[in-house]
Amino acid sequence: MGRFLMLAGILFSAGLLTAKEPAQPRHEPKPSFLANDQIKLGVDLNVGGAITYLSVAGRDDNIVNNWDWGRQIQMSHYAGPVPFVVGDKKPADHWKHLGWNPVQAGDDFRNPSKVWDSRNDGKEIYVKCAPMQWPLNNVPADCTFESWISLEGSTAKVRSKITLNREDKTFYPARMQELPAVYVNAPYHRLMTCKGEKPQTNEKLSQITYVPTRDQPWTSWFAGECWAALVNDDDFGLGVCHPGCHRFSGGFAGKPGPGGTHDSSTGYLAPNFVEHLDHHGEYEFTYFLIVGKLADIRTEALKRLPKPAIPSWTFTKDRQNWYYLNARDSGWPIQNGLAVELSKEDPQLISPTFCVPAADVPMFRLAAAFKGKEPKAQLFWATHEKPGFAEARSLTFLLNPDGEYRDYAIKLAGHPEWKGTITDLRFDPTPSGAERTSIKIKSMALGK
Repeated sequence: MGRFLMLAGILFSAGLLTAKEPAQPRHEPKPSFLANDQIKLGVDLNVGGAITYLSVAGRDDNIVNNWDWGRQIQMSHYAGPVPFVVGDKKPADHWKHLGWNPVQAGDDFRNPSKVWDSRNDGKEIYVKCAPMQWPLNNVPADCTFESWISLEGSTAKVRSKITLNREDKTFYPARMQELPAVYVNAPYHRLMTCKGEKPQTNEKLSQITYVPTRDQPWTSWFAGECWAALVNDDDFGLGVCHPGCHRFSGGFAGKPGPGGTHDSSTGYLAPNFVEHLDHHGEYEFTYFLIVGKLADIRTEALKRLPKPAIPSWTFTKDRQNWYYLNARDSGWPIQNGLAVELSKEDPQLISPTFCVPAADVPMFRLAAAFKGKEPKAQLFWATHEKPGFAEARSLTFLLNPDGEYRDYAIKLAGHPEWKGTITDLRFDPTPSGAERTSIKIKSMALGK
């Protein structure tokens, strides 16, 4: 199954399917600012505490787009069902694909999200809000958003958290998350990143170019250094760094060039993980916003990244950004491993994207307890050169079906397709699920 995009505001908010006048919301802003000698950042406490202002200090030239409440720099999350309906309130046809979609600033009907708590001590802004369901009219979401924002030089550090309290306990399929959603003004139309296989080695930067369509104005790509930027013709703009996240989406909608914070033309950027959001779970992430020239954005982003490491995942308290197709686990909270039910046909566990040379990781290691009748496991992989999973890039091995924990070491070196830069894994514990078939996983890793 390929990567997919489920992004708030991609059509109507971008002004691509309607000729509506600029949707400048009529509200009284309640700004709260942080500033240092390099940048000034502002949130609006009357729109969920979303980031509505970001500028070089002393310049008062806002980079952030505020066309409607689907823009800003803000949290935006996704889960089932699709479509999402509350009573007699249903999404319009153009929003049905979004499903459950709380947005920090407000909804498509210009109802703002309510801030429950906030503080600003001059060093950090904290905000807690009740987000609105984007596609529905005045429907608060059954979750809370929190964010903590601080400044360091030309960089803003933002820690975000969603806490769910849904009555619907269904374990829905994983969805692509915007971590965060970032919208900037028309001058910042050039999308730049490092797409190379050897991150943090001064590889040449790339401009993301694509042909937008009516149904999909954005594109997605592999970001080797976990950052991307939207800059103007002078290489000045805004960078977004999400350490550990190698999948980004973004683009530009409208007319590049002059344009302000309430104009419809906009650049968009979001780091993406595919995640299951449990009905009563919590999910946290941290990202960095960097204002400046492109070379300086890259320098500051690299300061926030850990040194390249061999991919390994120990499932003590969360899924480590893995997700499932045709399978489910026991749900939040994750405690001492994944307990995955394998009753459906072709169950799959899919890793987050990473970046490691195949030559550095000749082995796949698994600590797991399998119980079932078909212990024929299969490991698939994708590479930088050959994205996506295919039978040719896979290896089959046997699991002991007695339900006892065992350590497995699977040799990958020597396989004709184990080469280049490995970016993704897919682990199929059994070819066909059945009742009373399951696997408990303490850890997975690539290595020697």
